[in-house]
Amino acid sequence: MQAAGGAPLSGADPARPNRARRIALLVVVATVIYALDQVSKFLVVRFLEHEEPLTVVPGALVLTVIRNAGAAFSIGTGMTIVFTVIALTVVVAIVRTARQLRSLPWAITLGLLLGGAVGNLTDRIFRSPAPFQGHVVDFIQAFPVTRFPVFNVADSAIVCGGALAVFLAWRGYQIDGTRQIEEETSGTGAEHAAEPADTREQAPEQNREQVREQAGDRSRERADG
Repeated sequence: MQAAGGAPLSGADPARPNRARRIALLVVVATVIYALDQVSKFLVVRFLEHEEPLTVVPGALVLTVIRNAGAAFSIGTGMTIVFTVIALTVVVAIVRTARQLRSLPWAITLGLLLGGAVGNLTDRIFRSPAPFQGHVVDFIQAFPVTRFPVFNVADSAIVCGGALAVFLAWRGYQIDGTRQIEEETSGTGAEHAAEPADTREQAPEQNREQVREQAGDRSRERADG
């Protein structure tokens, strides 16, 4: 049943199911990333820690376990507690941002960031040497000859999520599902669409003025004749 004007009596917001699906996708992506991160860390600590590095792809991929007191890619060692606070802040910020989430790409982006942040945060809270000062388990070494820092699944998710966020912002995609470029284009189109209407409003007045001028000319010609 509907009220006058076709409005639903229930008062349901049509955008809510869309937002619910996007949040569900965010949670699924974050859960998958978190599970992959924690399971992979458990396995490498269980079987590879204190062992010789395991070469998976010669010259391209080596698994070697290290304990990282810094941020992603071993940056900022010795500031563990600071990075723990930063990770907590990021998690809270993502959860708050999700209230406005109606964009599919942003749901995936935030899911990657949330899963990676929570994965490394779990290490910092529960691993040795102390609560909230734990060292993150890193084990992926890509192209060893380049001496690229060792990282983990959570680091990869954070980097991919960050790159995707920059791309979406550059292309004008908003958290709420709108696109800034489209809004500007539609606004410009509305201004152009308004111009013919203004011209039509002015045209009758101009025609009437021309008719009056022509009638005056004919009157003067008769008077002269």
